[in-house]
Amino acid sequence: MTRGRTTGAGEDLDALAVVIAEPDAPERAAQTCASGAPEERRARARPHTPEPPGPPGGTGVLGPEHREIVARCSRSPQPVAELAAGMDLPVGVVRVLVGDLVTAGLVRVTRPVPRAELPDERILRHVIDGLRAL
Repeated sequence: MTRGRTTGAGEDLDALAVVIAEPDAPERAAQTCASGAPEERRARARPHTPEPPGPPGGTGVLGPEHREIVARCSRSPQPVAELAAGMDLPVGVVRVLVGDLVTAGLVRVTRPVPRAELPDERILRHVIDGLRAL
């Protein structure tokens, strides 16, 4: 599944980051299925070709977990934590798998707003109190 990797390609993903499938992701993911994938055959026939889509250092073949993430996210965007819960996998494993999919261009990730960029709670309380006073 993760081939012993503990970090995905690219940045670390927050558990609240939302994973969104690209419009053509389900079709592209189906093309890289385990048996007889065209990309895998081409990679074996020409050993000096660029690395095909899929997990880094792999055969260019997406595992069933990768394809399930693409399928779930193509129906509706999903947070990393929700994917992990729905697939009964540890969050760390799902982070690695999502990183693979980002590298392959099958999904994109929107990160949550950092706490420092959120408005101060006191200001929000004053606004609520002012609205109630109206």
